[in-house]
Amino acid sequence: MAELRWRRIGLLLVAFVAAAALGAPCLGEDLSPEEALRRYLSAIQDQRFDAAYELVSKAMKTDRKTGLVKPKEVWVKESQYIFAFSEVKIFDFKVGKAQLEGDEAVVPNLLSSQDKFLNQLGIDEYELYTLIKEDGGWKIDRQKEVIEAAEIAKWFPKQPP
Repeated sequence: MAELRWRRIGLLLVAFVAAAALGAPCLGEDLSPEEALRRYLSAIQDQRFDAAYELVSKAMKTDRKTGLVKPKEVWVKESQYIFAFSEVKIFDFKVGKAQLEGDEAVVPNLLSSQDKFLNQLGIDEYELYTLIKEDGGWKIDRQKEVIEAAEIAKWFPKQPP
C-alpha cells in the first residue's frame, strides 16, 4: 500500500516537473495580467503559437463565419501562415502596469517590431491589450494600437509621443 502511494507521488512529481519545464503554468498558478501578456508576447515572438493559444480568450479563437472556437491545430496553422506571409519580426516589447476593473484588465505595451505590410520601417508601436478572466486565468481578449498623443501620454507617461 505504501509503495503504491509513493509511486503516485513520484508520478505527480514527474508530471509537475515536466509541465514546469515545458513552460506550462503550474498547478494553481495565478498569473497577473502583465505576466500573462508577457508570456503571450514571448510565445508570439518565438513563434510558439501553441503556447500563445492557451493565453488567448475564446473570442480570440472564434471563427467569425461559423461562430465556433477554432481547434488549437487550426489556430496555430493560421497564425504560422500569417506570421510567415507578413514577415513579422518582433524585436522587443515592454509591458506596462495593468489597470484593473473587475474581471477585465487593460495592459499597455510598447512593441518594437517590423512586418512587410503595416510597419515596414520598424517604428515602435503603442498598444493596449484588454485581458479578461476566463477559465480561472487572465486571457488576451483584444488589442488596439494607440495613436492619439493624449492617449499615449496617459498610458505611456515616460515615452515621447
